[in-house]
Amino acid sequence: MCGSNKTTANTGEVWRPDNEAVPAPANPDETKLFRPDVLKTVEAKIKELDSELRALSLEIHANPELGYEEHHTHDVQSDFMVKHGFEVKKHHVLETAWEATFSHGTGGRVIGINSEMDALKGIGHACGHNLIGISGIAVAIALRAAMEQHDIPGKIILLGTPAEEGGSGKIALLDRAAYKGMDICVMCHPAPGPIGSVSLSSCLALERIDVEYSGHTAHAALSPWEGTNALDAAVLAYNNISALRQQLKPTHRVHGIIEGKDWAPNIIPDYSKFSCYVRAPTRAELVGSVKRVLPCFEAAATATGCQVTITQKGATYDLRQNKALGIPIGLCVDSVANDLHLGDEVANIVLNRYGAIDYVWGIASASTDFGNITYALPSLHPGFAIPSVLNGGNHTRAFAEAAATDKAHYACLDVSKALAGTAARVLLDDAFFAEVKRTFEEDRLIREIV
Repeated sequence: MCGSNKTTANTGEVWRPDNEAVPAPANPDETKLFRPDVLKTVEAKIKELDSELRALSLEIHANPELGYEEHHTHDVQSDFMVKHGFEVKKHHVLETAWEATFSHGTGGRVIGINSEMDALKGIGHACGHNLIGISGIAVAIALRAAMEQHDIPGKIILLGTPAEEGGSGKIALLDRAAYKGMDICVMCHPAPGPIGSVSLSSCLALERIDVEYSGHTAHAALSPWEGTNALDAAVLAYNNISALRQQLKPTHRVHGIIEGKDWAPNIIPDYSKFSCYVRAPTRAELVGSVKRVLPCFEAAATATGCQVTITQKGATYDLRQNKALGIPIGLCVDSVANDLHLGDEVANIVLNRYGAIDYVWGIASASTDFGNITYALPSLHPGFAIPSVLNGGNHTRAFAEAAATDKAHYACLDVSKALAGTAARVLLDDAFFAEVKRTFEEDRLIREIV
């Protein structure tokens, strides 16, 4: 019989720093958990690691590094894994990537985990990658403890993944076979949201486009007719896109910046660069929007007489969370507890032990290179709420401050426990893993539409 507890978070109230409430499980009932004994081992290990993980998070946070330049973070994260007995490959495939592995017993499945490292230009860890970094480490070490204590065969592969912010580091690792052999891959991401909530939302697919216009200089007052104005071309392209937005769906995004080289107000500019991002809810929709945006650039070149070079820098995809959309609002947890997909297992653990589940928050309107991983193998990328001030979400200085707080730290540890518990079930439960694979294959038709 269902109780009165809701299975989702209150999506109307964002967790603020002055909220003194403590996150609490929405549906606490240990009988609904797959292996409470394994989860307790996970929880005990993460509790034991608490102070070490906190120190590591603050060390990363205090030393922000841009994509592919995460040398200090590479060292402190990989050294941490060496200290905890993992086999570590530094500078793995990419200069600032690393791999930590552990195997127990004979055979078994392979659990992939990701730890991010990079920060944002000028505003540091304003996307909370210090938390993502320690989460992957916590999941790996806690899962190892469970494997050893309960004699669970299998292998852990933890990747330190650089350059998520615009550098598509995970795609570079995927292209170089760094994810080969993984049966699943998991990670998480902080964002604003209701207190104690974990989000199983998707994200937007993203195409990065660089557009360069070449013209001809001239004296801007004496003989402007001798010039071909590359700045005008970039401005026209920007305005063309502004006009196009009216005909795009409200779930799509197009945004960008204009840059110059050796500009002066008394010289007609002969070069400009328009860096543009196009986003859409799915890879298939993204392809359609990009086709509509490209003529905006070409038309600007035609109007100004400039030469145009358009470089499509590759796409990151939407998150294909391995789940049957989790546990819908109003549905009794009892009725689905024994027939769960991967996302549902995380939901089940969170609801029973730590907080609430939603399908709205997380990074739903942002983008991540982990989307490509979810297209390649069964994967999960939940968001988790940390306290944030008004207008202080991801990619703000206020969010960088939020990512260093105690409340954010413990929210990170809670979702890490759920991910480790889910990974343990993948190793232990053949029927569950078969369902994970079935769900992934079921989604393949949608993933392959281009």
